[in-house]
Amino acid sequence: MAMLEGIRFVLVFIAVVMLNQPEWVEEYRPKERPTIAVLWDDSRSMDTRDVVDTSKQAVSATTRAAALTSLIDPAAWESIRKRWDVVIQPFSSAKSGKGSDLYEPLAAAEKIPNLLGVVLASDGDWNEGQAPVQAATRLRMKNVPLFAVPVGSKTRLPDVEVLSLDVPTFGVSGKTVRVPFTIDSALPRDYMTTVSLRSSDGEVVSKEVRIAAMGRTSDALIWKPKGSGDFTLTLNVPKHSDELLADNNALSAPIAIREEKLKVLVVESYPRWEYRYLRNALSRDPGIELSCLLFHPGLSKPGGGNKDYIRQFPSGLDELSKYDVVFLGDVGVEDGQLTTEQCRLLKGLVERQASGLVFMPGMFGREFSLLDTELGDLCPVVLDSGQPGGWGSRTPNHFELTELGRRSLLTKLADTEDDNAEVWEGLPGFQWYAPVVRAKAGSDVLCVHKDSTNEHGRIPLLATRIYGAGKVLFMGTDGAWRWRKGVEDKYHYRFWGQVVRWMAYQRNMAKGETMRLYYTPDQPKLHQSLSIHANVMDRGGEPLRQGEVTARIVAPSGKAEVVRLISEGDEWGVFAGSYHVEEPGKHQVTLTSKSTAATLETSFFAQGATTEQVGKSARPEVMEELAHVTRGKVIPVGKPDELLQTLNRLPDPPPAIRRIPLWSQPVLAFSIIGLMGVFWVGRKAVGLV
Repeated sequence: MAMLEGIRFVLVFIAVVMLNQPEWVEEYRPKERPTIAVLWDDSRSMDTRDVVDTSKQAVSATTRAAALTSLIDPAAWESIRKRWDVVIQPFSSAKSGKGSDLYEPLAAAEKIPNLLGVVLASDGDWNEGQAPVQAATRLRMKNVPLFAVPVGSKTRLPDVEVLSLDVPTFGVSGKTVRVPFTIDSALPRDYMTTVSLRSSDGEVVSKEVRIAAMGRTSDALIWKPKGSGDFTLTLNVPKHSDELLADNNALSAPIAIREEKLKVLVVESYPRWEYRYLRNALSRDPGIELSCLLFHPGLSKPGGGNKDYIRQFPSGLDELSKYDVVFLGDVGVEDGQLTTEQCRLLKGLVERQASGLVFMPGMFGREFSLLDTELGDLCPVVLDSGQPGGWGSRTPNHFELTELGRRSLLTKLADTEDDNAEVWEGLPGFQWYAPVVRAKAGSDVLCVHKDSTNEHGRIPLLATRIYGAGKVLFMGTDGAWRWRKGVEDKYHYRFWGQVVRWMAYQRNMAKGETMRLYYTPDQPKLHQSLSIHANVMDRGGEPLRQGEVTARIVAPSGKAEVVRLISEGDEWGVFAGSYHVEEPGKHQVTLTSKSTAATLETSFFAQGATTEQVGKSARPEVMEELAHVTRGKVIPVGKPDELLQTLNRLPDPPPAIRRIPLWSQPVLAFSIIGLMGVFWVGRKAVGLV
């Protein structure tokens, strides 16, 4: 009985003890020493000279990288190496050509065994990778503090930088090229300077420009190439006396100058004065190959008196697709003139093959019949059907440039904006204009009637619009030929020459015998998507509807990417694709068609600077946030002793604890069951059951 009561007592005792959930605790102290990770920024922005040591008598600025010299020296960490290991590691190397990534080094440091703390020395300017605060949050969860050492100035240095140089992809020999540019200034006041544009053949064009303080200044230079070939244009801004950085005062871009013939088709009914002088202007232009179709209503056959005339409208796509620009005068859909099918083809020529179309209405109002065809969608303006003959007057009327027209290349008849406005005010007037009601949505109005208005405002007389891949121009008067009064060909020839080249520019970016390549925008910016279009013809001259067309693009770094162009399945042989620009500089493009075994080589230039730039202000607020998240501390770059003292005060890593819950062990459960079995068997043996 004593043994049975003893077993009962043991069972009750075990039950009472297990109700308190006892545990077996084991403590393990790590054999490896704790590690301090020192991460320092080696990106290009660390070359910025904006760190001033005020403790010295001679105050001078040093680079951010130089300010970290003592911090990354292994000898500086000898005092704490007795207790801990120190790992010094750079990140975002300038040699890689990439930007600053603060997330990746912090995420890599997190994986270091027995990590005690992280020292991060940087200007805080991260521009790649994930947000660094995400890595800092994981360090906080592991009780690893981050000690931030920000370097650099929060305010930008006095600097003048050339941001962009928008050089066209190509130009024509002997014709002026307008080169827009943008300059960014961080100086506290405006100043005048002489900006120069130098070509690779030694020619220099200069202009005096007022640089706005703490802002951006946009202007343009006019350069006239003397020969053909590949050139490089370099824009240079002289160094200001207060400027600390001069390595970003120049920017270069390539341009190809060609000896080229642009094919132009002029379609007219009667040989009115506007048509005669236009034909003379285009036929005398050495860069234009002219074809004229004069219908002569009432006569037995169309044509004219010299080699410029053709006898009929181009019969097929192969003939029509040769023309870069088409002028439609006072013609319409009538017997002996244009047909509905020809209007459809003209629309496709503009929309699918990037050609230009010019509407030049006349007194007979035949253009109204074109509005009922597919060409009606292309017209930039809305016409008044109640006045098909337009409006005339005995006294001359005049143009007035709009704000957009003052900046447009088409209306630039003088070298400066003020002189150009004066020229337009002095141009001989016109005595007839088309019955325009208003401009359509999406159209750009360059010139309006100086006096006439309606409920929509001034009457638009010169308007443009983009349609598909091509451009459309509406000329609302027939008096441009009068611009020759007193000056002969000076303004008349220049205007129409600019119109033709503006419309044919994109179409002639790159072309071969059976292939043509054009892209938008022609001067893409960094990280911008480039839309690529190609027109491909088969060996017989017919547009290729299906096939495999690819564009191999090689970036300045040598990285190559193959873009597959997808057929749009129409009758014009259009293939389209897109490319994301990731590097600034010149990109080589090779267009290949497996179906025709034809290739076309060209290039385009991407505007923009590298991701990492010298001279930008530092971002210490980023460093402060990382230290705050991890319960660390921000320590100035000029106080290394304070950093070492802070690290020395860090406690040793706590030992690893292993807890084994005894109350849930299977052995204990089997022992209780066994004792209970012994207890009940014993009771039966002594006769208690």
